[in-house]
Amino acid sequence: MERIISHSPIETEEIGAKFSNLLKPGDVIAYKGGLGMGKTCFTRGVAKGLGYSGNVTSPTFDLINEYIGGRLSLYHFDMYRIESWEDLYSCGFFEYIESEGIVAVEWSENIENALPESTYFIEINRIDDTTREIIIRGNNI
Repeated sequence: MERIISHSPIETEEIGAKFSNLLKPGDVIAYKGGLGMGKTCFTRGVAKGLGYSGNVTSPTFDLINEYIGGRLSLYHFDMYRIESWEDLYSCGFFEYIESEGIVAVEWSENIENALPESTYFIEINRIDDTTREIIIRGNNI
């Protein structure tokens, strides 16, 4: 387990970029944290760390955003509205986690039983308006 304090969204992105150096094909990142905690900021950093240079946004309305063109592809899911195994199958989730890319899952609490054993868990907690506690667990940490 690693515990990191971030004092700004930019710092959260930098932490995500540094974390991306640990990632290998097929890894899964599962986020825990409420609205506005910095899950997309962290993912933006992961994408930059993987070499993606485009815009990274929350997949809230799209369910999944794909970021192709870096060292590894990044598939960013929002599972807020996922309610069943059928929902997971219909969005192609299982095909993505079997790919050579990285899967990042916001609202992972909704699909915890579907996550691989080797998943990285990133918990982001609010300390104040700009400060966050980031706890990284799993895989080789």
